[in-house]
Amino acid sequence: MQGAHILLEEPIRLASILEPSKPNFFPAMTKIIGTLGPQSRSVEVIEGCLKAGMSVARFDFSGGDNDYHQETIENLKIAAKGMKKLCAIMLDTVGPELRVFNKNEEPIVLEIDAFVILTPDQTKEASSEVLPINYAGLAKTVKKGDTIFVGQYLFTGSETTSVWLEVAEIKDQDIVCCVKNSATLVGSLFTMHATQVHIDLPTLSDTDKHVIASWGVRNNIDFLSLSYTRNAEDIIQTRAYLDELQNLQQTQIFAKIDTIEGLEHFDEILREADGIIISRGHLGIDLPPEKVFLFQKAAVHKCNMAGKPVVVTRVVDSMTGNLRPTRAEATDVANAVLDGTDAILLGAETYRGLYPFQTISIVGKICAEAEKVYNQAIYFKRTMKYGNEPTSHLESIATSAVSSAIKVNASVIVVFTATGQTARLIAKYRPTMPVLSVVIPRLTSNQLRWSFTGAFQARQTLVVRGVFPMLADPRHPAESINETNESVLKLALDHGKTTGLIKPHDRIVVCQKIGNSAVVKIIELED
Repeated sequence: MQGAHILLEEPIRLASILEPSKPNFFPAMTKIIGTLGPQSRSVEVIEGCLKAGMSVARFDFSGGDNDYHQETIENLKIAAKGMKKLCAIMLDTVGPELRVFNKNEEPIVLEIDAFVILTPDQTKEASSEVLPINYAGLAKTVKKGDTIFVGQYLFTGSETTSVWLEVAEIKDQDIVCCVKNSATLVGSLFTMHATQVHIDLPTLSDTDKHVIASWGVRNNIDFLSLSYTRNAEDIIQTRAYLDELQNLQQTQIFAKIDTIEGLEHFDEILREADGIIISRGHLGIDLPPEKVFLFQKAAVHKCNMAGKPVVVTRVVDSMTGNLRPTRAEATDVANAVLDGTDAILLGAETYRGLYPFQTISIVGKICAEAEKVYNQAIYFKRTMKYGNEPTSHLESIATSAVSSAIKVNASVIVVFTATGQTARLIAKYRPTMPVLSVVIPRLTSNQLRWSFTGAFQARQTLVVRGVFPMLADPRHPAESINETNESVLKLALDHGKTTGLIKPHDRIVVCQKIGNSAVVKIIELED
């Protein structure tokens, strides 16, 4: 399988392992998405997260209402302004998520080999004998022997806060289950997942639509993470809904692959989505454990070849309560980078974890080390071979820019863009140096008012591996050949010098549009 090859630079000097990692303005080329929540919503903690390397802030509406998340995003705006950093916004939908209600919030102790009843009767109190659920149709969907997982953060194999149930009997709308592991459920609401079962609920619920139309519109969300994406039609319908709303026509939709249904329709989903999130928490229990890594490698490979961002989740679960990841988790992060992932998504680790910005920092350091041994030469050849002939004009420019940058050992690729497309195409070929994307705003009109585009496009590259955006003055057009264009380049180079990306005598590859032509040029800096 093509996607199974680890692109590792060889040989690795063992002595280099003992050398301390060098600090860098950009902690890693691989991006980090942090979920903001109870432990990470203050201005001070968010500043720490941004400094540590968070480039996208995720808002999970499984918990908290609009007002709660609005307070958090206002703190994010203060932190980003103070840090002078761009940060994109991702709204994560709830979707057809199955839930267990525990209104009295008393701990529920479940013992191995005991029996518990799942019932849609939400008037009943949750206990070790009965668990009220939100889906009356589950009894018609599952059968004897099926597995169901319940917990605050779902089953991982080592937690005692989530439980594995096996269906023993169906009684009308009630499901009698045998408890397969002892656990204590703590909290008012738990996630439930029935393995390899179709849930007859809409992917984009009415609640999700309300949140998007209110909170999403108000905050001009950059990304919508569509939970439980099952087929391409889910993306098409969601896009049609966003197009109806003010300000969200440019919002990118990332398909979250949570179940085997999404896996089965992966190729059609990839064609319609702007990016993919491999939700390993749910997939890890929907698939046999020995198959999870195969899907990850195949899915990442397909996304890489399509030039679409791919995000991997659930990498350092143990850091929810610990300052250091396990050895397996550290290796898992590195392997995700070597597989070709664009970004790592941190969920509970930053949402309710005790060490949110420390977690981001450690994950960033692991990514940076893995990137040092990533075999770009093999990847470049493989991607070129995979591409269709003839390549598009824009893609041929992108490959030329990457090839030239590698041959002259450039320290950075500077690309002028209005949509971010050129920067994403360059990133598709995984250059070993950062891509400084200078986004030139455009003046547009919707027949009611004039506005500048550019901020959306700049923030949306914050999920793309190796691309670091900056917004240019809208008075400087990207296709200009006069002095204003040179002044934008000077600003970009000054930014690179300030961040430590560019030093005297460095070579810079510049990709820009001049008139109707796109050109690649090499600049050697003086003292």
